[in-house]
Amino acid sequence: MNLELISKAEEFEHRKFKFVTTSDRILASREAKALILEINEVYKKTKDTNLMDIMKRLTVVKQRIDKRLKGKPLTA
Repeated sequence: MNLELISKAEEFEHRKFKFVTTSDRILASREAKALILEINEVYKKTKDTNLMDIMKRLTVVKQRIDKRLKGKPLTA
């Protein structure tokens, strides 16, 4: 399970993020969140630093997606 989870996370991390629609971005954000939470559950038990590094990298990707989802703030 651990290796499968790591391979899914690395595949997600190296995927080309060219989202055409907002729904694509939402799905990618949800997938990133699910991966981070799954890895976190395993990390709580094992305290493996490699898992923490993967979670940090996925969080950066998710933040980038979320930033794009929210868009630019309106200026008054």
